[in-house]
Amino acid sequence: MHQRLKSSDLLPIGDLARRTGLSVSAIRFYEEKRLVEPIRTAGNQRRFLRSDIRRLSFILIAQQLGLALSEIETELAKLPHGRTPTAQDWNAISTSIRGQLDAKIAQLERTRDKLDGCIGCGCLSLKKCELYNRDDHLAQQGAGPRQVLG
Repeated sequence: MHQRLKSSDLLPIGDLARRTGLSVSAIRFYEEKRLVEPIRTAGNQRRFLRSDIRRLSFILIAQQLGLALSEIETELAKLPHGRTPTAQDWNAISTSIRGQLDAKIAQLERTRDKLDGCIGCGCLSLKKCELYNRDDHLAQQGAGPRQVLG
């Protein structure tokens, strides 16, 4: 499974935690989810590939962008195990999630643009609602903030 690795290619979990800013327990959580897979030494200690820094960084960024752990897992499953992912590997993931990111950006822009005046909730509590949502016509489109959610 793993090509010939030098000891400099492997990091103890504490070093990985320091390099990524994650706690050791968070790394163990991602290990349980099989998002990173350590190599066990003869003494049964965890050692991680140096490239796992990138995998964990991607997890952190993807979570900040609002991707669910299951979505992150799906994307990381596309990366090779036992070797450092190439630019082409990462580009494939970028291409795969671009649509999701574009949709989230559009939703954030709608929210930003509507938030100052009315978020389109159909509450009829503002004088403006009489102009934009007379007789609560947005309720016919469904529950919740229809102007933002679309």
